[in-house]
Amino acid sequence: MSTQELDASPLGSPLDPVDVEQAEAALVEHYQRLVRIAYLVLPPSLGRNRRVVTGHALVQGALPRRRTSGGRVPGARRAEDAVDPGYAYVRGEVLRQALIAGLPLWRRALPRRAQFPPLLPQVWGLRLFPRSGGADELALDQRLSALSGPARAVYVLRGLERQGDAEVLRVLGAAGVAREDARAALADADEVPALYALLDSPEFDPCSLQARPPDLMRRRQHGRAALAALAAALVCGTLLGLPGDGWGRGGAAAPSYARNPAAEAALDPAKLRRVPAGYWQSSTRTDFSVWPVRGALADDRALLRRALAVWARPGPSVRSSATPGTPVGPPMGSPQLLYAGEVDGSRIVLLHDGLRAVRYAEPRAGTAGAALDFARTDGADAVGSAALVLSRTTANVRYLTAPWVRETAVRDLLAPAKEPWRLGRDADGVTEPLLSPAQAQGCTAWNTLQVRDATGVRLLADLGELAPARLTSGPPSAPKDVTGKDASGGSARELWARAACRLTAVRSHGVRSVNAWAFAQQRLPEGEGRAAWVCARAETWRGSGSRVLAQFQVPAPGVAAAVVARAEESPACGVREPRVLAGVLWQAKSGHWYVLAAGSGEFTSLRTTGGVKGEAEGRLLAVRAKAGARADLDGTLRNGTRVGALR
Repeated sequence: MSTQELDASPLGSPLDPVDVEQAEAALVEHYQRLVRIAYLVLPPSLGRNRRVVTGHALVQGALPRRRTSGGRVPGARRAEDAVDPGYAYVRGEVLRQALIAGLPLWRRALPRRAQFPPLLPQVWGLRLFPRSGGADELALDQRLSALSGPARAVYVLRGLERQGDAEVLRVLGAAGVAREDARAALADADEVPALYALLDSPEFDPCSLQARPPDLMRRRQHGRAALAALAAALVCGTLLGLPGDGWGRGGAAAPSYARNPAAEAALDPAKLRRVPAGYWQSSTRTDFSVWPVRGALADDRALLRRALAVWARPGPSVRSSATPGTPVGPPMGSPQLLYAGEVDGSRIVLLHDGLRAVRYAEPRAGTAGAALDFARTDGADAVGSAALVLSRTTANVRYLTAPWVRETAVRDLLAPAKEPWRLGRDADGVTEPLLSPAQAQGCTAWNTLQVRDATGVRLLADLGELAPARLTSGPPSAPKDVTGKDASGGSARELWARAACRLTAVRSHGVRSVNAWAFAQQRLPEGEGRAAWVCARAETWRGSGSRVLAQFQVPAPGVAAAVVARAEESPACGVREPRVLAGVLWQAKSGHWYVLAAGSGEFTSLRTTGGVKGEAEGRLLAVRAKAGARADLDGTLRNGTRVGALR
């Protein structure tokens, strides 16, 4: 089979019905890209603040309203047009609503919801803008503002989506643009220089924002009127609350202005918990709670006080982030100080309160542009607490390693035969910078942090969060690290070399570990070699939100695995339910199409119905099909239970 003939897209064209869960998965995975498309296509006359919030509103409202029934066998496309139906549907809805938002209200047709300010999201008291770019980005923005909405859509589809004119015409037609208008838009877009690389600039990224105040004089005038109304409401509320036990003086809570001694103690840098060096060697625990305090600025009382104050009350200028499911409130008592020092031109403080790791960073001069990052780390073991991200620049990342880590190295997952190379550390355990795949646009390398302690060697992957994720391989009941040099370890590295690029699907999701399991091998029809079926399961720190990706690996070295099914909050491929069933539409070199399917060891027979009918004993299936066919897949377990494919 040619490498261009396989893709992770489900079977059928983007115009086929799309399951709401499939569309939601595509929306979550490509959210930043979709919002960027909406922001660029929306009319510049709306202003940058409204384009930001409207772009987010359009993407969040782009899911289909109905759920289709039945498990679908994913299908194939060519690699140059690798867009799954869920993403194609959401992108089409975003484009359609963005084009509607640019229509005048006084046209003959009734106004549409997209033409009005969005109900959600809303940010009161601030104006949000993407980060400013250079002169080239400003010039391109001015040229795009002179185009019509369809012409801007043409430029964006050509630049961001790398689509040819034929596909652009099809997408615009699906979005409701008349064919003659679409052709005119192609011609108008040709007048703008093809500076497509600038579309990836922060100038056009409505997910990376800066905040500014609105018209303060006008807000003050409106605020006085609102204050008078609020005072009247408070008086009425107080009179109503005095006789009873709810709001009155008999309530359990102190007034909002009361001082809380415990909360104030948590903000005192003198009461930070400091673990002495070497304490971990005699402790019964091996986790963040026994990390010693490190860093040249560990005694800088002013820096520590600012870090604690920003943690408790982050101001509007602070750039804050948190992994999903992580509370962002003030510290629960006096936290533990892990590190305070200067790295890459910033002063950095790392803190831990038993539930969360918190990173505070400020520029070397002043506090403008301070950042605050939260990550859940409760229940961490010796491997889960082996390292934390200390500094992240445009392309590089530095780690602070645990005191029990003896050696650090870098291993490229995409080069399984290449030996890891040494990564130096200073006396505090801060590593040298290494190229991180977390912010990379392509997938030409996937560097991981390899750590060695007294019990073995582990691989940790940077997925854009404070805590790197552990990578393992094998059945869910007995996963193993992938750093061994024996034959088993080598095959695990080969497996991850094909699956690494799909880690982008779980990036910034609060992932604690990812296990890749080759649950089946299948001989391809017409003697085209042996393919592998792989299930990758990502577990999170919060327990919920796990993601499962079923992948199909053709026997072609260097070709990334195709994601043929995905699920969230599913027990499949995990310790509680170590089984999985998936299928794909595959084309042989002869041009013949087949439905291929494989299940884990619990399956005794497989069956396809719908557009392709077939049945096979055992856990492998191959049935001749037609191009574009759709089929439903299920299988029978040893106990006679019939279950559907992963979706």
